[in-house]
Amino acid sequence: MPGPVAIFIWFLGIMLEVCFVVCSVYRRAFFRYLFLNLYFLISIPTSLGRYYFLKNYGQGSVHYTYFYFYTDALLTLALYVALISLFSYVFGELGVGKYIRLCAVILLGGTALFSYAVVAQSADRLSTQFAYELSQNLYFVGLVLTYILWAAVLKLRETRTRLVQFVLALGLYFSAYAACYALMNLASRYSLIEYFSQAIACFLPLSWLITMARYTEQSRLEPAQLVAVPR
Repeated sequence: MPGPVAIFIWFLGIMLEVCFVVCSVYRRAFFRYLFLNLYFLISIPTSLGRYYFLKNYGQGSVHYTYFYFYTDALLTLALYVALISLFSYVFGELGVGKYIRLCAVILLGGTALFSYAVVAQSADRLSTQFAYELSQNLYFVGLVLTYILWAAVLKLRETRTRLVQFVLALGLYFSAYAACYALMNLASRYSLIEYFSQAIACFLPLSWLITMARYTEQSRLEPAQLVAVPR
């Protein structure tokens, strides 16, 4: 069972996710950023469910293991869909939305097939290994796509403050989690990484909440002010 600090960070993340959804409703932006809100609406009961299984069955139990890996794959997929929705917003004026969705489905299918091929030899724990491999690979794909999206934001001179901040925060989030996955494969002590991953989980709802509360849909900025781009 995690210590009190880890539990506090865990429930802090849940509260931040709730606050983002409430703020989106209050700012009348829930449906505009529907998939961002859906990600948190999936994450909130998932986190509570994980705490239930952890408290009642323990971290090494089969119940917690299966619930954790399946929900992790579900959350990663939901975040992937949220990322694709940001692609649609950035490229919306170019009329290429259907092509973006088609490429997203193809990329998702390819990632799933690759993940299955990696774990196909581990028949004894195929289901959990596949869920873990799919989550890890989707995080990597999400990281690459987010940086591609950020490059597109700069190239297209996107000025919508909310959209720019959402993309930037998501890029930092994917980068941090990719590092966390790498550390989990290398480190012998899991406890420190557990605190790190919980803190990362708080970053995304906190940054998106600040953006949603601070800026309106009419707010504009110049991305070149954030990153120096050679001309």
